[in-house]
Amino acid sequence: MDAGGLEWALVPVQRVVSWGAAGAMVFGGVVPYIPQYRDIRRTQNAEGFSTYVCLVLLVANILRILFWFGRRFESPLLWQSIIMIITMLLMLKLCTEVRVSNELNIKRRSFAAADSKDEEIKAPPKRSYLDFDLNYFWHWSKFTDYVQCVLTFTGVTGYITYLWLDSSLFVETLGFLAVFTEAMLGIPQLYRNYQNRSTEGMSIKMVLMWTSGDTFKTVYFILNQAPFQFSICGLLQVFVDIAILLQVYLYSYYPQKPVSHTAHPVSTKAL
Repeated sequence: MDAGGLEWALVPVQRVVSWGAAGAMVFGGVVPYIPQYRDIRRTQNAEGFSTYVCLVLLVANILRILFWFGRRFESPLLWQSIIMIITMLLMLKLCTEVRVSNELNIKRRSFAAADSKDEEIKAPPKRSYLDFDLNYFWHWSKFTDYVQCVLTFTGVTGYITYLWLDSSLFVETLGFLAVFTEAMLGIPQLYRNYQNRSTEGMSIKMVLMWTSGDTFKTVYFILNQAPFQFSICGLLQVFVDIAILLQVYLYSYYPQKPVSHTAHPVSTKAL
């Protein structure tokens, strides 16, 4: 086969690889949340998942979409943000329903052993988006309150972006904030491990999934010449993942002095 024929034969293969890579970018980030979602539905217990993960990823991906209007980047990266926002809203909806349902269950059990006056005292107060109490921020009783908050944030940041869209400094800063926010998602886990001097309860498979996903994503950014903010923060995510892997190794083979602490569920992050 001559060079021309070989090149013609490789074109379909290159397209399939390109489509596969794009598909992995779009849907790869939500894969870890599928078993998490199913587990919450099965157990009706959302304690193992922090809704602050949803907050961070919603903010990061909303900012990334706004950045796209100022600097058009690869379409798969845009669709990745859209899919992630939908996924986080679904996670929020489920977690809110489960949490409220559990509160109601507690209320019913209390009612069986207390009169109505005591029950009114024991009943957990409903929290609304309009409370404006920082102590209860992102701990509301209705999913619609989360939606209102997300829409308000999107509207305000969208309006500011519209006003400053002609400023290259603002656009580049917006892009950096978007990916930097997501890149910081693993830092709390890293710090928690350091505080506890232990990685007990962490799944090594999950950490390896984070690392492989972030590595793939960073390579994709570099090869497709994505905005430099994406590549820098992708590398930062990989370094954080590697640091967590080192913690797993060090605390497993060189146990530290036990530290008294309250057990926390392992945080979940996007690929």
